[in-house]
Amino acid sequence: MSIESQIPIAAEQASRRFAGRLAAFYATLFGTTGVHLPFFTVWLKAIGIDAAWIGTITAVPPVTRFTVLPLIMAAAERRQMLRGAIMLTGFATAFGFLVIGTQRLPLLVLLAYALTCSVWTPMVPLTDAYALRGVRRYGLNYGPLRLWGSAAFAVGALGCGLLLGTLPPAHLIWIIAAVTVLGALVGLTLRPLDQAVATSAPPQGARKLLRDPGFLAIIVSSALIQSSHSAYYIFASIAWQQAGLSGLTIGALWTIGVIAEIVLFALSPRFTLPSAVLVVIAAASAVARWTITAQDPPLPILAVVQLAHGLTFGLTQVGIMGLMVHQVPAHMIARGQGYLTACGGMFASTTAILCGVVYARYGQGVYHMMAAMAAIGGLVMWLARHRFTHQPQSAASGGSTRLPS
Repeated sequence: MSIESQIPIAAEQASRRFAGRLAAFYATLFGTTGVHLPFFTVWLKAIGIDAAWIGTITAVPPVTRFTVLPLIMAAAERRQMLRGAIMLTGFATAFGFLVIGTQRLPLLVLLAYALTCSVWTPMVPLTDAYALRGVRRYGLNYGPLRLWGSAAFAVGALGCGLLLGTLPPAHLIWIIAAVTVLGALVGLTLRPLDQAVATSAPPQGARKLLRDPGFLAIIVSSALIQSSHSAYYIFASIAWQQAGLSGLTIGALWTIGVIAEIVLFALSPRFTLPSAVLVVIAAASAVARWTITAQDPPLPILAVVQLAHGLTFGLTQVGIMGLMVHQVPAHMIARGQGYLTACGGMFASTTAILCGVVYARYGQGVYHMMAAMAAIGGLVMWLARHRFTHQPQSAASGGSTRLPS
C-alpha cells in the first residue's frame, strides 16, 4: 500500500477516535446533569436543609455562568489549552462534589457548592468549543456527537430514580460524585487537537466579536429561545403532579422529550436548510408548543406536544452551533462559547425569577410569556439571517469545511 493511500485511512481512524472519545465524554458530562438536576435538591432536603437555603443554594449555577465562566473560557483560549482546561475542571468538579458530600451545615454546603459550580459550569462550553474545533479539523457533524449527552442524561435520571427506591436519599450525593469522577477519568482520553492558526486572541478581537451584530443576534436569539424552556423546567412536574398524574407518567413525559431530542441530533447531518433558518423553525415550534401547553391539554395531546422538545431545544442547539462554526473565528471559538453561555445564564436566571412571579398568579398562563420570548428570539434570528453565510446545517457542522483547529 502506497504512502498516499495510507494518509486517508490514517485520517479516518484519527477522526473516529476523536469522535468516539468525545461522545464518551459528552455522555459522562450530561450523565452528571442527569443525576444532579432531579436529585440534588432531594439530597439537600434529606440532610435537613430547609427550603429557603435550598433555594439559595440552587441559585448558584446560573450566577456562575455569567460571572466566573467567561473568565475561565477566556483564560483557556489565551493559553490555547481547551483540552487541558476540560481535564482540570473535570477533576476539580469531582473533588468539589466529594467535599460537598461531607458537609451538613447549610452555609458550608453553599460555599462548597459555589466553588464547585465555578469549575463545573464552564465544562459544557469548554467541551462544545473543543468539539467545534474537532468538527472543523475532521469534517464531522456536531449533532451525532452531542446526542450521546442527551442519551446519558436520560439514563442517569432514570437510573438514579430507580436507585432512590433502595438507597437512602442522604446517599444520593455519592452517585453524583461517582459520575463526576468517571467523567474526569474519561476526560483524560480526549485527543489533542492542532494549535489554532492564531496562538492567542487579542483583546481588541474579543471586543470586535461583541460589536458584531451577527454574533450578538446568535447569542441573544439562543438565550431567548432556550430560556423559554424555563417554565417547563421549573413548573412542569409540579403542574402535572397537581393534575393527578403519577410519578411514572411524569417521568415518561420527560423521557419522551429527551428521546425526541436524541432523534433530532441523530438526523441533523441530513438537514440542508441554512442554520439560521433552522433556528427560526425552532423558535416557531416553541411558540406553538408553549401556546398549546398554556391551555393545560389532556394527557394524549400533552404527550404529542412533548415530542416538540426535539425541535424547541435540539434544533435550536444544532442551528446555533452551526452558526458558531462559521461565524466565529477559530482562535476565538472558546471565548465565543463563553459569551453564548454567559448570555444564556443571564436570561435564564432572570426568566426563572419572572416565571415564579407569573406562575404564582396565572398558573399555566406563564407559558404565554415563554411563547412570547421564543417569538422574539425567532424574530431576532430572522432579521439577522442575511448576515450569515448561507451554509446548510450539515456543511456548517463539518462537511467539506476543514479549517485549522
